[in-house]
Amino acid sequence: MRIEQSFIPVRGVGEQTERTLWQQGITHWDDFEPDAVGTTTAERIETFIDDARDHLAQRNSHYFGRQFPSQAQWRLYESFQETAAFFDIETTGLDQRHDAVTTVSVRQGGETKTFVQDRDLCAERLRDVFGDADLLVSFNGKRFDVPFLEQSFDLDGVLDRPHLDLMYPCRQLDLTGGLKQIEKDVGIQRDRPDLSGKDAVRLWYDYQRGDDDALETLVSYNREDVDHLATVADRVVTRLHERTVPEDCDL
Repeated sequence: MRIEQSFIPVRGVGEQTERTLWQQGITHWDDFEPDAVGTTTAERIETFIDDARDHLAQRNSHYFGRQFPSQAQWRLYESFQETAAFFDIETTGLDQRHDAVTTVSVRQGGETKTFVQDRDLCAERLRDVFGDADLLVSFNGKRFDVPFLEQSFDLDGVLDRPHLDLMYPCRQLDLTGGLKQIEKDVGIQRDRPDLSGKDAVRLWYDYQRGDDDALETLVSYNREDVDHLATVADRVVTRLHERTVPEDCDL
């Protein structure tokens, strides 16, 4: 679902009113006719469409992140996925005040970059890689990855952009558990055993003791997590679209 097919950001337009509009054939902003709803609601919808067109032309994802309800943030995905930054981090523990970020993988435009502590993981590189992103995509990144990155690096404002944390839309679909379990539930199969958080910590310290193969394994898993995020997002957003849009609507 593209942003231009949504009316739910408008005050007074709930899911039922939006469905009614779709069922009347008003499946895009271009299709809207004022007599489809009451006068006040029509004025609000027309004002929103006028403003939203300008913001969409400017690729202002921040505007839409503010306008769409939290449970509908997944609707930003299709419109901004080409410039989205899918990201995941590994750390030495769970405490952002005392533990360190060891690797960061970011996938954007079909390319994945991985940064490693004491090599190329620094604020400048992260500002560069996140700077052009219109949308952030993660799994549990709002509670874990973002606070860690902001605590560890000087990223003031860099991560302040719409963030599709897939853990929450997955819950809307009753998909629970960690990323690996959800991958299985949406039909993604990995060729090798899972790597736990404890394994990631162990591999990092093995590398610190001179085992270069341990770092290669850690980086490989971190990159694989990010690469699979895009597939999870595609499948979850598709399921939410199918659940939201009535079967008799061509949307």
